[in-house]
Amino acid sequence: METSEFQRARSPEAKRRREAAILEAARSLGRERGIRDVTLTDIAAAVGMHKSALLRYFETREEIYLRLTAEGWQEWSDALSARLRETTDPGPAAVARAFAATLAARGMFCDLLAHAPLNLERNVSLDAVRAFKLATLAARGPITEAVREHLPGLDEQDVVDLVATAVSLAGALWQIANPGAEVAALYRSDPRLAHAVVEVEPRLARILTATVTGLVRSG
Repeated sequence: METSEFQRARSPEAKRRREAAILEAARSLGRERGIRDVTLTDIAAAVGMHKSALLRYFETREEIYLRLTAEGWQEWSDALSARLRETTDPGPAAVARAFAATLAARGMFCDLLAHAPLNLERNVSLDAVRAFKLATLAARGPITEAVREHLPGLDEQDVVDLVATAVSLAGALWQIANPGAEVAALYRSDPRLAHAVVEVEPRLARILTATVTGLVRSG
């Protein structure tokens, strides 16, 4: 996109289009490179803007990715809730598999989940943090309802703990499963390092099955 196309937005609708273009560029770069390797300058270049112009729409790189994390929460909530309602097996293992499958299918979201508490929430305004936390709270509601339809013995706090466990593990496991190219080659080259090669979905499903089973038994 030509830089000249990105003259300063003069209306709310124009501003929304600019913001959407910036978010899409950041999303594309994040998928391609991983969140940690994308700079604000990279995002600005991808939409044909100078960095100083981009700062009229987002104060920091972290604000952009925090917004994408919030969007990811809502999209994941919709997908997980739908999958749970389609599941005919009401047992803990089926619930755990639904969590694991829907998270593992969203690699960039898992990447964002790891970065959110470490740095995305630390270089933004308090208003941005508040908006993000309210978005995650709203996304958790449908998940809670869908899980409790399958496992009515769980209370709301149980589901809060389950969701927190699932997203924390998904973020960490995704990072472990996606090391740099040189480290990945090292793991493949030395049989003694086979334990360092992680598949996110099966590992997450096993741990979450144990977690859900324990919550059901203690309920």
